[in-house]
Amino acid sequence: MLLGSLENTVIVTSLPEIVKELALGKDYVWVGNIFFLTSAAVQPLFGQLSNLFGRRYLAIFIVALYTLGSGIAGGAINSGMLLAGRAIQGAGSGGMQMIIGVIVSDLVPLRDRGNFQAILAMTYGIGAAAGPIIGGVIVQNTSWRWVFYINLPFGGVSLVLLWLFLRVKWDRETTAWTKLKRIDVAGNALIVASSVSILLALTWAGAYYSWSSPRVIVPLVLGLLGLVGFCWLESSTLIPEPVMPLRLFASRTSSIVYVNTFLVSILNYTIFFFLPIYFQSVQLSTPARSGVQILPVTLIAVPGAAIGAVVLSKWGKYKLLHIVGYALLTAGFVSLSVLDRDSSIATWVCLQILPSIGAGMVLDTLLPAFQAGVAESDAAAATASWTFIRSFGNIWGVAIPAAVFNTYTNMFAEGIDDALAREHLQHGDSYTWATRSFIEGFPEPVRSQIIDVFSRALSRVWLVSITFSGLAFLLCLVEKEVHLRTELDTEFGLEEKEKAKGDKKDEKV
Repeated sequence: MLLGSLENTVIVTSLPEIVKELALGKDYVWVGNIFFLTSAAVQPLFGQLSNLFGRRYLAIFIVALYTLGSGIAGGAINSGMLLAGRAIQGAGSGGMQMIIGVIVSDLVPLRDRGNFQAILAMTYGIGAAAGPIIGGVIVQNTSWRWVFYINLPFGGVSLVLLWLFLRVKWDRETTAWTKLKRIDVAGNALIVASSVSILLALTWAGAYYSWSSPRVIVPLVLGLLGLVGFCWLESSTLIPEPVMPLRLFASRTSSIVYVNTFLVSILNYTIFFFLPIYFQSVQLSTPARSGVQILPVTLIAVPGAAIGAVVLSKWGKYKLLHIVGYALLTAGFVSLSVLDRDSSIATWVCLQILPSIGAGMVLDTLLPAFQAGVAESDAAAATASWTFIRSFGNIWGVAIPAAVFNTYTNMFAEGIDDALAREHLQHGDSYTWATRSFIEGFPEPVRSQIIDVFSRALSRVWLVSITFSGLAFLLCLVEKEVHLRTELDTEFGLEEKEKAKGDKKDEKV
């Protein structure tokens, strides 16, 4: 969890420098998007593989994959190598998110999972809080390559710990070939192809082509139709063991939680990727300082997650937590829209409190709510489906605000006196130029005009985000409370000798 959370945020303050050094230009969006794409696309497959081959060796493989991707990205000599490393890294990251939830589901009854989610949230908070600072310090004091190399020792320690201590049951009797034949190849292929098609459209829109261009509309429509086809395929009798069985979404609450997970993922990544842009392009902070300035988001989210976890474990109720959480998120985005170059330290610190607490309360209580409506035997499929939609939301959480940001910088740049500055901001890659070094390269009054353009464009990003948080809030109102089970029924629990050790310790206590 620490490994995955560190990489999720370490890139946000260092990305402008990486983009500049490798001359990525408009392709900068792929640095984040290829990571999110592979992260989302592999999760349903990994969920099915964990049921067939057990959790232990898949977990080790996933961490090894992530570590390999980090090494490739760190050693990149061109954009293609960087994106290849990020793609492999993303697959490992998505697998880690999924397998953590699956293993916790195997070992802990649903009602008590909130306590463990609080521990995981605290670990995530440490990595997420340290990431932007580490990323900023790295690009200021050494090569950006260490943004990726820093994962190698963490990956090595994780592999050792997993090998020594992850001892859970798995099916040793069935042959590997028999297991492989049970994989839903058609379903996995369709969901990957659909995700790629949608990502292409979202990446091209605004940066390469207009949203009305056939090059955007065609892949977007094909991708969405592919997802519809995937739903039909999974509900048909053609697939004996579907990778994402539609029985997971049979209840109203499960469907609402699924949609709201997608929405909160969009909102989280909007904050993580665009608050640093505010600090670097409006407050003229260095990358390292912008990492410190978004600390309230990560640090305040931890108490919010702890509150949600404790309430969920004690009373077994999640609906009120979701209502309050999304209400705070909505209010938070309204407040962020007033940030400008004159906002004081106290202002931008305080304005991060509401969305941070809201996101913390929501995110770690959504998975137990989703699992409440499905059988324990579907825990892996449910967790993989939930982590898929969360990662899929991350793709939109970068693409949508980036499109809004680029659209409005293009519009507002008309008021800039300097022709060169206007040229940089009117070609769909204004994110690349949202840095202190770029802005300080111009004299006054052009410098102030550029800052004003970025400030106004970011305000529109926050205002558009209110639509998503408001929709999630309304959906919460029609959620139904489902009893959280206190009994555990799984065939993937601790191995007998490990369970016996635990029982002896309990007896001594």
